Amino acid sequence: MSARSLLRPVTATAAVSIAVLGLASLASVPASAGDAGTIVIALEAPLTGSQSANGQDMLRGAQLAAKEVNARGGVLGRKVTIVGVDDKADPDLGAQAVQQAKAAGAVAVIGPYNSSVGLANLGLYQQAKIVPMRMTSDNRTEGYGATLQPMNSQISPVEIDYISGLGVKSVAMLVDPSAYTKNIASKTAKGLAKAGIEVTQIVIPAGATDYSEQVEEALASGPDLVYSATYYPEGVLIAQELARAKTTAACFMNLANVDDAFVEEAGISVSRTCTFSGVPAAAQLPYAGSYVTAYRAEFGVEPDVWGAFTYDSAWVLFRAMTQTGSTSYGKVLDAVVHTRGISGATGPIDIRSKSGNREDAPMYILKVNKSGDFVIVE
Repeated sequence: MSARSLLRPVTATAAVSIAVLGLASLASVPASAGDAGTIVIALEAPLTGSQSANGQDMLRGAQLAAKEVNARGGVLGRKVTIVGVDDKADPDLGAQAVQQAKAAGAVAVIGPYNSSVGLANLGLYQQAKIVPMRMTSDNRTEGYGATLQPMNSQISPVEIDYISGLGVKSVAMLVDPSAYTKNIASKTAKGLAKAGIEVTQIVIPAGATDYSEQVEEALASGPDLVYSATYYPEGVLIAQELARAKTTAACFMNLANVDDAFVEEAGISVSRTCTFSGVPAAAQLPYAGSYVTAYRAEFGVEPDVWGAFTYDSAWVLFRAMTQTGSTSYGKVLDAVVHTRGISGATGPIDIRSKSGNREDAPMYILKVNKSGDFVIVE
């Protein structure tokens, strides 16, 4: 399966037309009897801490969607408010995050981002009758609401296809033991082993400030490729250690390392020594032109990767509320998981009703160019 085959061939022009026609119609829907006040949607993400660059981008994406829909009259004649909930990427704060969203009067939540947090609290969101638009990728979180971003079962085949195509015979994996990274490493390792590639896995301490010992251990076996199943703060340190080692082993970083902050901290030259699986920053997405322009104008900064997904997630929620004429949990959830035939900044959006996963989720193999941008490998 090629990376490009995971995205349906819809032209950028067609996608924009579909999005504009679909979203503009929301403003014409009148308020239902008894509706009053604002519609509150929570945005749960690591808004502070080592992954805050991701979290703030997610918050801005949702805030932009709310501003746009409010300019058109809101949803069901009501204004939409986005409430940020900071989980610091800590699963121990998952239950607290749900309570904060509930206290704010949220009818839906976009997030959480980290699968380990989602495993701790997505069920609690559903118990609280708050519709989840999750940002998790671990397949153990499927069935809780819906998601627009790729799941591990969609990410892993792309990684296996690419790495197998390199002709490598051995791979050393450095694995953060968090839910998402551990799960994706396991799936990809199994696929590579089936392809006849020898795979070793080394568990690394999450959130450490030095991985020289683990990188040395990985290189000791003489692998053809080192695979980093980590989040970007860890991946930066690993990429730097690999560069210092002057190894001939190729460097491969999984999806959670695709972040502008990775390039800023590792430097362009080190970043260019690695290949990445994932989704590029919004400016590189074929459908995101209008979103990028609006984001820059609103916030005065460049959009990163996941804000485009929270932006589209918000519009899916707006559409579901509009279709049902309601913000009630059961009606909105049913409409969300039956979302079909729309397009947004991240491309075509169709959701599988049973799992809540997106069909044809955007997923690519990426490199960093001379300007420091993640670009799709043709």
